[in-house]
Amino acid sequence: MTKTFAPVPAVLLLQDGSVFYGKSLGKIGTTTGEICFNTGMTGYQEIFTDPSYYGQIVIMTNDHIGNYGINKNEIESTGIKISGLICKRYTAYSYSRTQADESLEECLEENNITGISNIDTRALTLHVRNKGAMNCIISSETTDVATLKNKLNAVPDMNGLDLAAKVTTNESYLYGDSSSKFKVAVLDCGVKQNILKCMAERNIYAKVFPAKTSFQEMQAFYPNGYFISNGPGDPAAMGYAIKTVKEISDSGKPLFGICLGHQLLALANNIPTYKMHHGHRGINHPVKNLITGKSEITSQNHGFEVSREAIEKSKHIEITHVNLNDNTIEGLHIKGKKAFSVQYHPESSPGPHDSRYLFDQFIEYINTNDK
Repeated sequence: MTKTFAPVPAVLLLQDGSVFYGKSLGKIGTTTGEICFNTGMTGYQEIFTDPSYYGQIVIMTNDHIGNYGINKNEIESTGIKISGLICKRYTAYSYSRTQADESLEECLEENNITGISNIDTRALTLHVRNKGAMNCIISSETTDVATLKNKLNAVPDMNGLDLAAKVTTNESYLYGDSSSKFKVAVLDCGVKQNILKCMAERNIYAKVFPAKTSFQEMQAFYPNGYFISNGPGDPAAMGYAIKTVKEISDSGKPLFGICLGHQLLALANNIPTYKMHHGHRGINHPVKNLITGKSEITSQNHGFEVSREAIEKSKHIEITHVNLNDNTIEGLHIKGKKAFSVQYHPESSPGPHDSRYLFDQFIEYINTNDK
């Protein structure tokens, strides 16, 4: 028998004082975080379970959310990592996909996620795009704006927050086939499962280490290469990881970084990062590979960026990829070393597979390094 869904009034309050009224979804409660928007038309369950979204309330710009349910084989971590959900039309308990294990509403309730629907997400997204990222609060417990404003004022800004420590694994673990040709040490700052799958598909046996692991401990695995993962928060707040990445880079071993890993590699080479106006989040961002001259459509999720000005002044860093929308840095290579990174997500879950070649490039670096 189909469960019934009875939403109650809910309110969304932004840091700039803007108020939006709608209907509840998920757990009845109150939640806070930095508001952001994702323009992808599919892949909501991968987005919600991506650790890089920890601490953020996500506007889904696609009109229908929840309509194909949740398939537990397609999640990216141990559970939902977003702080809250904002959408227009919400499908609670029913879903179209026969492969689904449960409804989105059941999944949100299990993970204690509060959200709001019946919002004009087009107007809200335009507002955030124009005004920039800011904190917000959603409540289905109270619609008293004065009370919510007081709670919102206590929420810390994303600048200076080390959130990777909140989502990293507590203990090291192994992933893949132990008989694989290559061994890679993964620094887990919020790694997505599809990244590990992409490695296993390329004959890699990985050991995943907590974010605060030292280079010496990772080195004891005797890896052929190192990988620095994606994750949430301000990379400049992660002094411990910057130190580890610098030591890996100085070792001369092959190193590949994605998203937060890209920012950490930059910081380890004295390139600063900065908070973007509203970030890049979606599955159709055009990027140009400056080495091959080819363009690719990419999956992206980041609110921080590396400094173009600092890289252009540097003599030992090469820009390899740029965003064709705003010319921000999307990839870099440390000259004279087998260390490279990209700001976007080549594992692309969800998203196109244009950039999977980067995992093959990592393998190529490992092969040439071991000869």
